[in-house]
Amino acid sequence: MNYGFVIDNRKCIGCHACTTACKSENDVPLSVNRTWVKYVEEGQYPDVKRNFQVTRCNHCANPPCVKICPVTAMYQRDDGIVEFDQEVCIGCKACMQACPYDAIYIDPDTQAAAKCHYCAHRIDVGMEPACVVVCPEHAIISGDMDDPESEISRILADNDVTSRKPEQGTAPKLYYINGNENALDPLSTEPLPDTFIWSDVIQPDAGKQTTPTTSNGAVEAKASTRIAGQMVQVAYNAQHEAPWHWPVAAYMVTKAISAGIVMLLALIWGTGIGPFDPLTAIAMGIVAHVFIEITSLFLVFDLEKPELFLTILTRPNWDSWLAKGAYILIGYSVLLAVWIGVEIAGYNEVLVVGSLIRNIFLWSLFALAAATAVYTALLFGQAEGRDLWQSRYMALHLYVQALMAGAATMLIASPFFGWSNEFTVAVSASFALALIFDLGVCWLEFGSNHESKIAAAAAHEITSGRYRNLFWIGSLLIGHLLPLALIVAGLFLTGLAYPVAGLLALAGLYCYEHAFVMAPQRIPNS
Repeated sequence: MNYGFVIDNRKCIGCHACTTACKSENDVPLSVNRTWVKYVEEGQYPDVKRNFQVTRCNHCANPPCVKICPVTAMYQRDDGIVEFDQEVCIGCKACMQACPYDAIYIDPDTQAAAKCHYCAHRIDVGMEPACVVVCPEHAIISGDMDDPESEISRILADNDVTSRKPEQGTAPKLYYINGNENALDPLSTEPLPDTFIWSDVIQPDAGKQTTPTTSNGAVEAKASTRIAGQMVQVAYNAQHEAPWHWPVAAYMVTKAISAGIVMLLALIWGTGIGPFDPLTAIAMGIVAHVFIEITSLFLVFDLEKPELFLTILTRPNWDSWLAKGAYILIGYSVLLAVWIGVEIAGYNEVLVVGSLIRNIFLWSLFALAAATAVYTALLFGQAEGRDLWQSRYMALHLYVQALMAGAATMLIASPFFGWSNEFTVAVSASFALALIFDLGVCWLEFGSNHESKIAAAAAHEITSGRYRNLFWIGSLLIGHLLPLALIVAGLFLTGLAYPVAGLLALAGLYCYEHAFVMAPQRIPNS
């Protein structure tokens, strides 16, 4: 069996009966919707047309929300219905980032993810979904698409249909007859706050996801889909909160600091660039461990149900890089703690730590630290709803950022240590090279063409839109150019040039991560 939906836009009258029936059948709270009717108006008075589009979960054949869920709370049944278990959900909101259709929300009562589930409880007893039954025009058709005799199969065979964002590779199973391009493509219209009916557009300062009024992606889309001389605008839609905020940006910075310290120490001592110093190893190892624990705290803090965090360990979904990442963080944290203990024992002459044992620790930690730094690229890569996060340069960017953050933190700590000249030069040179290389990766990321207009729109928000000050002033000027100038000055001056350079670089890194996390969430998916 393979269940799907067909929406016949020739019949839909925009009555919202499907929306209210869904709320009633599934006890959907106020402020959220599993099914809603999007209104898009086009034309010029008096020749104006309003298009209706029933919008909901697409029950994709290849659902990215299932793949990214770390605890299998979101799952696909054998009959193709994408179902969820609110008792298991930990509220990580990754599924919301993975959905290219903005179909998932956090239930304000249960704090768990929820969406249209095809009224699976009705299907299991031979009934149709509530929205199908209540539609006065029979504009919603459901059924088994594998059954050639079913109504939905006959309709699909007899009509040309369209779907939303088929290019995402999710294989959506919500089809539209006479689907309107301006309604199907969220970037083809430019909704304004005073044009909505019956509702207010959520404002940016409320921390919600809103539609950008100006962006490259939107302009390009309008050029290709608008009818010349006509007005096109969204008059009604349902919008969800931006799922991830400052804790995710902060987690990326603290994770980079911890991983970068360990990678840099391993590179300097493992290759013999600088002489080993047990006090530096112990002190900086402890700093790295503190920051990886802070990273874990940010991750738990950002959950809607933090008390269920350990569910990631007890029932992991091994397709999810959120689950894999949790194990990487734990493995890295444990090995780092063991190494610190071994070095403390060696320093107190309780244990003899030979160069072979130390190198085994250092290179093993380097591998785990590198994995800690870059696994987020694979996690963000599973977020199919945020095209900019699918960047081919993200893993490289995270690796370089980690080296930069680790070196910056060590420079901040440098006044407290009597480091050798070789070690200080190695750290400061690594810092400068990482800054220069990171500038190059930024140029690749934002100076080249993007693979989709959604990614281009998000990049435009960073470089020319809402987050341009964070990018140009915060990240590039404060976080890169000024630290490079201070590093050069530090060759001739003593004092606080190096620590200040490190502090500025970390501040700039947070500015970049905040913009990179938030901007793609401002591009509408519905």
